[in-house]
Amino acid sequence: MPITSVCVFCGSRAGDDPAFIADAETLGTGIADKGWRLVYGAGDIGLMGSVANAAQRAGGDTFGVIPKHLVDWEVGKTDLRRYIVTETMHERKKVMFMNCNAVVVLPGGAGSLDELFEVLTWRQLRLHSKPIIIINSNGYWDDLKQLLNGVVQRGFAEPSLLDYLEWVPDAPAAMAALDRSGQA
Repeated sequence: MPITSVCVFCGSRAGDDPAFIADAETLGTGIADKGWRLVYGAGDIGLMGSVANAAQRAGGDTFGVIPKHLVDWEVGKTDLRRYIVTETMHERKKVMFMNCNAVVVLPGGAGSLDELFEVLTWRQLRLHSKPIIIINSNGYWDDLKQLLNGVVQRGFAEPSLLDYLEWVPDAPAAMAALDRSGQA
């Protein structure tokens, strides 16, 4: 299926490594340059703000989804092409996921992990076949990869679980992976 819309899960903080922001900006610009729509958590801070602002600067289509209780906390970015306020976090994830062809995960915290694990679980349950690409900026997600390998090794998931994620080192590699998956 051709890629037309990419959901990006990422932190509402910038983290401690300039590579995180660089990857967010490169990804946002790349999505816009391809003419794809960016779907994300509608925040204007941290990596969320970086990816959205880069997409906007490049003339991209932006679709933000934020639950009402986070509008102030994550500084809801109301200058997006589409801006939706949901009642709950679960609704936010559902709307974001239903409006994309692929998921990319940048560095982030508990919220990003929640989003990732929900779409990974849906994939494991065969509820979708959308690509899930993890940008492992400077090894940020190395421990997560090790944990997931352990889950499989210890018998809590089939080895196929690991096939549902594509690990890439940076945003340019993520764009290449999206191109490949859109041609499959």
